[in-house]
Amino acid sequence: MKYIYASLLCLSFISNAHAIALPYEVRIALKQANIPQSSVSIEVREINSRSPLISHNATKAMNPASTMKLLTTYAGLELLGPSYIWKTEAYLDGKLEKGVLQGDLILKGYGDPKFNIEQFWLWLSELRARGLRDIQGDLVLDRSFFNLPKHDPAEFDNDAVRAYNVGPDALLLNFNTVRLRYLPDGNRLRVISEPNLGGMLLDNQLAPQSAPNCENWDDAIRIQPRGDSVVLQGGYPSECGEREQNLNVMPHTRYVAAVFNAIWQELGGTFKGNTREAALTGSAQLFATHYSAPLSEIIRDINKFSNNVMARQLFLTLGTTEQKPTPPSLPLSIQAMKSWLKYKKLNFPELVLENGAGLSRQERISAQHLAQLLQSAANSPLNAEFVASLPILGVDGSVKKRLKGTASASHAHLKTGTLEGVKTIAGYVKSKSKKEWSIVFLINHPNAKAGGAAQDALIEWVQKH
Repeated sequence: MKYIYASLLCLSFISNAHAIALPYEVRIALKQANIPQSSVSIEVREINSRSPLISHNATKAMNPASTMKLLTTYAGLELLGPSYIWKTEAYLDGKLEKGVLQGDLILKGYGDPKFNIEQFWLWLSELRARGLRDIQGDLVLDRSFFNLPKHDPAEFDNDAVRAYNVGPDALLLNFNTVRLRYLPDGNRLRVISEPNLGGMLLDNQLAPQSAPNCENWDDAIRIQPRGDSVVLQGGYPSECGEREQNLNVMPHTRYVAAVFNAIWQELGGTFKGNTREAALTGSAQLFATHYSAPLSEIIRDINKFSNNVMARQLFLTLGTTEQKPTPPSLPLSIQAMKSWLKYKKLNFPELVLENGAGLSRQERISAQHLAQLLQSAANSPLNAEFVASLPILGVDGSVKKRLKGTASASHAHLKTGTLEGVKTIAGYVKSKSKKEWSIVFLINHPNAKAGGAAQDALIEWVQKH
């Protein structure tokens, strides 16, 4: 296998004999959160240092939650390159004459992680500008580029409508989500959907209710997709004002069809057929191609906002680097990752990969090896692109509100991860002495949610070091 970039430095790690104990502030915060030190794995190391400053349970295999995205995005940069782009193709299978297509319009996807509504609208406008107005045949969706097992969005936590549970797809459109906006209006509550989905009915049965606070304003709302309807039941706290949430309410094929129908009609086009799934036919002719943003931009959304389905799309795309005659699949992607790690001389025997996004109960890595990955990335030719994708402490992304207004704000690029019983953080901190540090803090414990203060204490301690 050929790789675009080679490692500039082979990092060798020696005994942790010189590592110091956990700082007092961290130990106190863990105690207050009722998290035993045995449930915590930490490594702090100055960039390019041969030994860590702090190493606590660092070799223990832990669930990293979304900090696993660091591995996926770094591998993506090096295996695919920062300028890598995905494409989506439109084919005509039939005769186009005077704006009328006597045949099918075929859309073939190649795994674009961020083909949003605005881009789709512009692309369909381009099809209109190229002379397509009326489609007499079917809308055919070719989703065959990825070889995927059937996805159950309820499998992870029995909450199928949550956006983070959307499965990957070769023809992923707008993350397969609908944004519902709740608009209190006196004694009434209006609910509108974005985008407008042709054929989908919003059945709003929500009743006004009071809430002690608005932190969990949506706890009493029950979302139930039923065929072409989405039923909203329960209560909405009107005093919380306007709110919104992104939801996964229909399968990929039906979603693409609904969005296509709505936009195509808006653009003045007509469509007489049905929507179906099928592979591209030999008689079809390429009509137009949409290109994604480059990978260097895509990974910013993946890391700053911890977008799970985008990470899964990227992870699957890594399978293309194995150069096999079969479609990309999870086994191929896992093999590509292992081959790349071997090439980088990064030996992670405890590593367990499932989807590359961290939305998993199976994925595992140690703090020591996650820190080693960060050390390797610090010496990569693509370090600037990698670090720029990480949330800036107290400024943006998933750490926008953490340590805001403190001396540590703006002095760290950190990726977070959160699952039930898991709270993690990993990335880079620039200390007061201008030293650069990699930091990894993994918590696997039923009280992990309360561990943020301990992680913040370590960040502040390192920043002062």
